[in-house]
Amino acid sequence: MRILVCVKRVPAVGSRINVAADGQQVDTAHLGFTTSPHEECAVEEAAQIAERLDGDGHAVVVLTLGPPESAEQLRYAASVGGTELALVVAEGGLDWDPQRTAVAITDAVRELEAVGGEFDLILFGNESADGGNFQVGTRVAYALSRPMVNGIKGIDVSGSSITARRETDAGYEVYELETPCALGVKEGINLPRYPTMKGRLASRKAQIAELDCAQNAAAGGQARERLHRPPERASTTVMLGDSAAAAPAVVDLLDELGVL
Repeated sequence: MRILVCVKRVPAVGSRINVAADGQQVDTAHLGFTTSPHEECAVEEAAQIAERLDGDGHAVVVLTLGPPESAEQLRYAASVGGTELALVVAEGGLDWDPQRTAVAITDAVRELEAVGGEFDLILFGNESADGGNFQVGTRVAYALSRPMVNGIKGIDVSGSSITARRETDAGYEVYELETPCALGVKEGINLPRYPTMKGRLASRKAQIAELDCAQNAAAGGQARERLHRPPERASTTVMLGDSAAAAPAVVDLLDELGVL
């Protein structure tokens, strides 16, 4: 089985995000970067599927679109189960909206399939941790005329049939898809493994294929007007006391909260 996982380089979750003076870009001077969490789970799921099928000939190809520094995320994916790596180098300064991104990735998928054969399964993150647009995977699947389901929390493979489960308030929705198909994986489908020392060393030697697909991707219908930081919420801690004398203040607070 050939599986393609599309990942994205994003600022580390929880980082303080500052906007550049022009209001058009994020100031990355002091930012760390990582793989978007949903897509990290997608890489792990692809590796687990290949392990469950238990045999030779299973490929886990990891693809990203981004600056040359995105090779860092590809090598991390190689250290935890990725067998082939591909980078679509995106020109800096361009606004990579979901439509433009999807066009470039679609072209990259077609190029990879022309060389190595059709992908049975393409995995995307449910949404990226930075933009959260929920669009790229669906757009790529539509362009490739392949069925897709988003929000997936479970995948089982049986021959050319794939069973995908999406969690709901009442339990699970179950989908049966025939390959080739695409799925949007949601964080929590698994617990991503940590890379071993052997995996890290091997990932340094892994070859990264660079694809020249970005130049043909025209801007989409979305335009960035301006980025802004939301106002920070400050919290304060008030000490009510450190002895029995604080008891009346505690009672007053509980009464104010409606507990009493």
